[in-house]
Amino acid sequence: MRKFLGIIAALAILMALSLSARPAAAQDQADQNKAPAYTMPEYNGFQACHAETNAQMRVKCLDDFVSKFPNSTLMPYVLQLYVQSYNELKNYPKTIEYADKLVALGDKVDAGTKLQALYTRSLAFNYAFSDKAPDPDSLNKARAAAVEGLKILSTIPKPANLTDDQFAEQKKGPTVLFNYTAGSASLMLKDYPGTIQYFKAALSVNPTDAITNYRLGLAYLQSTPPQPLDGFWYLARAINQKIPDDAKVKEYLRKQILAYEQPGCDSLVDAQLDELMQLSANAPVRPASYTIPSADDLKKIQTSSNILTVLSDLQAGGDKAKMTWLAICGAEFPEVVGKVIDVVPGTESMELKLATGATPEEIEKATAANLDVKVVGQPEAARLQKDDGVRFSGTLASYDPSPAFMLHWDKAKVNPEDIPAEKGKHTPHKVAPKPGK
Repeated sequence: MRKFLGIIAALAILMALSLSARPAAAQDQADQNKAPAYTMPEYNGFQACHAETNAQMRVKCLDDFVSKFPNSTLMPYVLQLYVQSYNELKNYPKTIEYADKLVALGDKVDAGTKLQALYTRSLAFNYAFSDKAPDPDSLNKARAAAVEGLKILSTIPKPANLTDDQFAEQKKGPTVLFNYTAGSASLMLKDYPGTIQYFKAALSVNPTDAITNYRLGLAYLQSTPPQPLDGFWYLARAINQKIPDDAKVKEYLRKQILAYEQPGCDSLVDAQLDELMQLSANAPVRPASYTIPSADDLKKIQTSSNILTVLSDLQAGGDKAKMTWLAICGAEFPEVVGKVIDVVPGTESMELKLATGATPEEIEKATAANLDVKVVGQPEAARLQKDDGVRFSGTLASYDPSPAFMLHWDKAKVNPEDIPAEKGKHTPHKVAPKPGK
C-alpha cells in the first residue's frame, strides 16, 4: 500500500496548480488605493509560522495564531499550512480534519488549492486505514472527497508551459489516487458495484498495480450475485504483479476456483490455475472467450454420462474432452464391460488391459486395449485369460489422449462371476455390452 501511494505522490501535478501557502502581502500593500485585508500583526504572525521548519512547533504556532485571530482573512493559508504540517507529522486523522476545513471554505479558495487538499486527504485516508476500516460516516466522506477531487481535476485548465500530452500524463497520478480511494471506501462499505466502477477506472490508467487488481478481484467475488470469472482474473493479475504474500493469494485463488467448479479431481485445478496465470499476465481485462465451467455445468455432464459417452468425448479431444474429464475424473462406474487383451500380474495389485465398445460385435472384434484397469485386493482375477469377457467396477483415475488413447482405472473390482474357477475347465463369460453407468 505504501509503495503504491508513494508512486502516486511522485506523479502529482497539484503543487503546480495550487496556491502557495503564503499570502502576497507585498503586492497588497503596494496598492495604495486598497486597504490591506489583514493587519500587520496577523501577517507577521502567519509569516512566523510559515518560516518554522519543525512541524510540531509549526502546529503550536498555528494554534496560537488561530486563538488570537479566529476570523482572519488569512485562514485559507493557515489551513493549508495545518494540512501540510499534520501530514509531515503523519497525523493522518488531523490531516483529514484540516483538509475538510479547507475545502469547506468553498469559493474562498481556488480550485487548485481544493485539489491539493483533497489529494492530500486521499493519501492520508489510505495511510490511516490501510489495515482497518473506519466508521461508515468516515468512509462516505472519504469517497465523496475523492469524487470531488476527480470532478475538480477534470475542470483544471492546462498550464501554458505544458503540452497536451504532458498535462494528460501529469493528471494520471491524481486520477489513479482518487479512483483508488473511492474504490477502497466503497469496498469497506460493501458497495461492490461502486468498488468495481472506481477500481476499474484506476486500472484503466495504471493496469499493473497489484493491490488494486487484488481488491477488484475481491469485489467481483463478493458481489451479489458473485462474478467469479472476473474475480479469478483480477486475483491472478495481482499475483502476476507480485502482490505481497502472493503465495497465500494464489492458494486462496485456487480454493475459490475449486469451490466454484467442484471438479471430479481436485488436482485438475492446478492446470487451470497455471493457464489462468499465463493468460492474465498480459491481459488487463478478461477476454469473453475465457471461461471456467461451474459446478452446475459439470453436474449436467455427470448425470448424462455413461462409459460410452465418456469414451466418445475423451477420444474427440478439444474443449469437449476437457469438460468431460473435469466432470467424470474420480467418478466410480459399476458394471463396465470389456474383453481381456492382456493380464499383467503383480504382488499387491494387478492390471487388466481390456477393450470395450458400443456393441458386442465391436468388443469381440477389438484387438487393442482402451482400458487399463488396476485391480486391488483380488488376486484371483489373475486367472482371467486373453479374450475373456469381464465386468468390473472402478474409479476413473486418468486417461491418455488419442492417438494412443487409454482410460486408466483404479481400485477396481472384477465381478466374481466372471473369474474362472481355480481348477477345472475354464468357461469364459460371454460379454454383453451395458451402455449405462
